[in-house]
Amino acid sequence: MSTAATPTAGPDRLWSVDEHLEDVLTTVHPLEPIELQLLDAQGCVLVEDVTVPVSLPPFDNSSMDGYAVRVADVAGASEEFPAALEVVGDVAAGAGGELRVGPGQAARIMTGAPLPEGAEAVVPVEWTDGGLGEGPVTGMRARSLAPEGATGHVKVYRPAEARAHVRAQGSDVKAGDRALDAGTLLGPPQIGLLAAIGRATVRVRPRPRVVVVSTGSELVQPGTELSTGQIYDSNSFALTAAARDAGAIAYRVGGVDDDAETLRATIEDQLIRADLVVTTGGVSVGAYDVVKEALSPTGDEDEEGGGIDFRKVAMQPGKPQGFGTIGREHTPLLALPGNPVSSYVSFEVFVRPAIRTLMGLPDVHRPRTTATLTAGKPLTSPKDRRQFLRARYSDGTVTPVGGAGSHLVAALAHADALIVVPEDVTSVEPGTEVEVVLLR
Repeated sequence: MSTAATPTAGPDRLWSVDEHLEDVLTTVHPLEPIELQLLDAQGCVLVEDVTVPVSLPPFDNSSMDGYAVRVADVAGASEEFPAALEVVGDVAAGAGGELRVGPGQAARIMTGAPLPEGAEAVVPVEWTDGGLGEGPVTGMRARSLAPEGATGHVKVYRPAEARAHVRAQGSDVKAGDRALDAGTLLGPPQIGLLAAIGRATVRVRPRPRVVVVSTGSELVQPGTELSTGQIYDSNSFALTAAARDAGAIAYRVGGVDDDAETLRATIEDQLIRADLVVTTGGVSVGAYDVVKEALSPTGDEDEEGGGIDFRKVAMQPGKPQGFGTIGREHTPLLALPGNPVSSYVSFEVFVRPAIRTLMGLPDVHRPRTTATLTAGKPLTSPKDRRQFLRARYSDGTVTPVGGAGSHLVAALAHADALIVVPEDVTSVEPGTEVEVVLLR
């Protein structure tokens, strides 16, 4: 690797990536907890430890369709000398515990049904004649038990050990155990566990509401015809999808024209449903950089909730950035560049951690690892910039995808990682260990 000098400070100095990210994360705070119904809590983060009020399973129950028996009554049972037992009744799932199995007796039992008093094990129906007097039940006939409610006798052709095919009370979790810790992200298995222990509601931090606004008079919506000089609005779709992937409830506002008053009015209208606003485009130094014009701090910033500080960050892609709060509720707003790759990389580096912070997650960053660079030629990186290169990661190796252009959307679609080249490195040789951010 070859290295470059450290950037100098000054009025127009470059912010480092870490400085800009720290500014964002010290401003953004976890949302206040609320009580939600279970399905509404999916994707939210618990703010309390959840203790098990009742054991799972709450009673001993059968893991098979078959017969509940006493061990001594089927000891030594075989094909030649089956144990013949009196069937004293049926035990279905949800049944009460009135039935008792005595010496020489068995109870027909279904999967999930409580083990009757006196029984010590369950023999699967396949080990019996099914109460039909026709030899061991096999194949489809494994379900051909004698009619429900019928009594009589059953022949058992194999012995059973104590507790065979019995799910013990509390074998999953016991009353008093901790089911889930505060800080747990609730997915389908966690929702299922909460329901299984009888919780109807849970206290969580809600999923943050993120409004994504793309700017540019040249933007048109997919599905319409392009005129000369127009392009399809891809950023608002990519960033809205990225916000949802990060855990947010995201709303897309696409293609706002390059007019400062229109943009200000649009954002003000959206603040009612926003915990975070993300804009893309209009943050550089051009004549039509409308986001900068519309959102830069003004004299009434204290009354209105401040303005957005536009700065240069020492990174590639994504040098122009903006951040601050807006409106009376001081809603955080991140202003990202308009080039598609710059926009997406900026989202990953700055916006995704902000969303995860709002959610109250303990770890807000993508996983990182090191990998061996497999490029055919050295990678070059600009002096004093932290570069993020699209790449594919596989089993400890990483390969760049596409060129360095910030407009190359197709390459981004085929990447599952970002190679991180530090600010003091200007060249990376193949075979070098590099830091990698895993995107999937």
